[in-house]
Amino acid sequence: ASGANEDRVRCGDVQQIDDMRRRLRELEETEREMLAVAAAASHEDPAAAATALEKAEVDACSIYVGNVDYGCLPEEVQEHFQDCGTVNRVTILTDFYGNPKGYAYVEFHEAEAVQNALQLNDTELHGRPLKVCPKRTNVPGMSYHRGRRPFQPYYPPYPAFGRSPRFYPYY
Repeated sequence: ASGANEDRVRCGDVQQIDDMRRRLRELEETEREMLAVAAAASHEDPAAAATALEKAEVDACSIYVGNVDYGCLPEEVQEHFQDCGTVNRVTILTDFYGNPKGYAYVEFHEAEAVQNALQLNDTELHGRPLKVCPKRTNVPGMSYHRGRRPFQPYYPPYPAFGRSPRFYPYY
């Protein structure tokens, strides 16, 4: 009688294992489908497809506007630069909390508008003189390092720095 119980237990275990294997196959198939959809979406994303050359062209049609009043709206900045040419986009950058940082980027439709916009340097908007410069293209890895440069050894100000006590008692 105990042998029949063991056979039922083994059959139950085998059935559980078969169910787990079937579920694993279903999950793997779902994963493959999701990866295929994600790969197709990344190839179709126009922002991901933008090349460095396209970004440089956009930067050539853009200006940096500094000293922008914190209460200024993008529409007001667009209106200020409307005489220079067709404005595609105005971006007023904000910090983590949503407060404006005090500068903006204005993107024009044509590169000639940038030269016209540079003429508006030191003009006032909301009582503050604007600083207008051409937008520079960021090159990854070209930032300056604060303090010591990487992979450079530290040389203390004098040879025993940090090893000798400050006070030598006289004996």
